[in-house]
Amino acid sequence: MKKATSYLLAFGLACALLLAACSGQPLSTREKGGLLGGALGAGSGAIIGAAVGHPLAGAAIGGPIGLLTGGIIGDSLMGLENREYRLRRTVSRQSRELAHQRAEIRQLQTQADSE
Repeated sequence: MKKATSYLLAFGLACALLLAACSGQPLSTREKGGLLGGALGAGSGAIIGAAVGHPLAGAAIGGPIGLLTGGIIGDSLMGLENREYRLRRTVSRQSRELAHQRAEIRQLQTQADSE
């Protein structure tokens, strides 16, 4: 009975991963963090659980904990990426404006020199 349950759990996990892989959109940083954290948590939980004789219970406990932790870290990194993007966009806009103003200054100096 234990083998059937573990096979069913593994099959369900494989189906979920297969469906998630077919979404067609690239993973966000938050999703990547959650996926990596979940895998590391499940692996670590299975190793620790094997030491006490319950690898599936360890994986079942470690996976969600890792998923949550990885998702939180990924969300934080995604926030930093978004802030960096906005900052770069602002700097680019200001650089274009500065170049435009320099061109106007040169034009005004040329007009003043010709008068």
